[in-house]
Amino acid sequence: MMTGLEFSLQQNSMDLHVIWKMMVNNSLHIFVQPQLRQYNFANFSNPDYAKTGNTSLKFQLINQRADFSFALFTGGLSNPKLVGVSNYISFANPKAPLYPRLALGKSWNEMTLTWTSGYNLLEAVPFIEWGRKGDPQHRSPAGTLTFDRNTMCGSPARTVGWRDPGFIHTSFMKDLWPSTLYTYKMGHMLSNGSYVWSKMYSFRSSPYPGQDSLQRVIIFGDMGKAERDGSNEYSNYQPGSLNTTDQLINDLKNIDIVFHIGDITYANGYISQWDQFTAQVEPVASTVPYMIASGNHERDWPGTGSFYDVMDSGGECGVLAQTMFYVPADNRANFWYSTDYGMFHFCIADSEHDWREGSEQYRFIEHCLASVDRQKHPWLIFAAHRVLGYSSDKWYGLEGSFEEPMGRESLQKLWQKYKVDIAFYGHVHNYERTCPIYQNQCVNSERSHYSGIVNGTIHVVVGGGGSHLSEFTPINTTWSLHRDYDWGFVKLTAFNHSSLLFEYKKSRDGKVYDSFTISRDYKDVLACVHDGCEPSTFAS
Repeated sequence: MMTGLEFSLQQNSMDLHVIWKMMVNNSLHIFVQPQLRQYNFANFSNPDYAKTGNTSLKFQLINQRADFSFALFTGGLSNPKLVGVSNYISFANPKAPLYPRLALGKSWNEMTLTWTSGYNLLEAVPFIEWGRKGDPQHRSPAGTLTFDRNTMCGSPARTVGWRDPGFIHTSFMKDLWPSTLYTYKMGHMLSNGSYVWSKMYSFRSSPYPGQDSLQRVIIFGDMGKAERDGSNEYSNYQPGSLNTTDQLINDLKNIDIVFHIGDITYANGYISQWDQFTAQVEPVASTVPYMIASGNHERDWPGTGSFYDVMDSGGECGVLAQTMFYVPADNRANFWYSTDYGMFHFCIADSEHDWREGSEQYRFIEHCLASVDRQKHPWLIFAAHRVLGYSSDKWYGLEGSFEEPMGRESLQKLWQKYKVDIAFYGHVHNYERTCPIYQNQCVNSERSHYSGIVNGTIHVVVGGGGSHLSEFTPINTTWSLHRDYDWGFVKLTAFNHSSLLFEYKKSRDGKVYDSFTISRDYKDVLACVHDGCEPSTFAS
């Protein structure tokens, strides 16, 4: 009697009266796709399957530019034996444009759009049709990128994890009116003159820099993807992923921009997982800018320029992240960049490259912080994937550093000098907030409201986007004001130039479990504090 099976899934659902392992018809040959790493058991929906031999399972499939079939196995996961294979299941147009991802461009009045299709440039010309809602629409061309197996740095990305990623298209919508509703759709003009279209989407453009209006920012890290049909996902590595995604979808009308600060998909070299992730976040990323940062599971691979000599990316070495998502970086292989949204100025670092004093990235970080106009952008935010500031993580506690080794030694004088309001990190899968701090000392005794001079930076770990949770150290860290061993995300709401609301929400229910406010005028940002102003003298 059958005891187990393996299979794979996602976007047009169907009922099957057997257990199947997904296989894919790729061009001229058929191969099993273990990189999808999903399976289910025959008794999932019928506990009496072993007695009756009858069951029904519903699998959700997404369009991954190929046909699907399913295979039934006996023998469980440890000793699978193939029983049978289904006929192929095809999407009406497997090459169709899918999974749009918005991102801010290099100027405040530019929005970029990236999407995936099966059309190469010899088959079809990619473009977008867009414009203010109700007005005549414009057409903008798109650039096309892809990569092959040899671009990957190691296994499994080069071997069992490899899958053709299709073609990644990016187009630019420029000269946007501030805070205006736009509609758009992706198109491909085929060689015969006909068109293939996506459905219609919409977004609201960015506010004018310094515009005094309600502006709402979501920040989290380490989310990954999961399966909506109840199938098993390899290692069950991101059990809170759908909770976070669904809370963002439910509150989307109250969100203006999202920052996912590293560990995006946890594909770890299994390329098809990027399709699964972009399909999962499509309701969010198609509506508001979805800005990412580089994490260890996107970048790290020995001998490829990573700051850490580890194999966390599964051989991807940053190629998937820098191709699948757009960021306004001068060099997308170096994943650091600055960007503005209304009254916010963001300096996004890449913790997988050297940030220490004297490095190329250090120079970028200082320039990013120094160049902010606090009259226009009163809220200065720093973010990186690994904890370059403070964390009460169990492993950091054992090391006695409460940070990534060498994390804050070079950067804390920059945060202080340029008066960074809040620094965010992922990597540690929990939530924690510090007091305003400088050189290990709390510089403000308040817990829920801060006002006046910026005399220290608040550090926040917000790595509970969905991956397995990280334990806290039992050591009492006096600078730690709030900890939560759960999945969640942060929402920043700027009401005006003088008032900011910080909220930590749990992904399970979307309710606020920690919060504080900042009230600050422009003159407060200009004031000098310890190590916060250049030395001066009255000497002539």
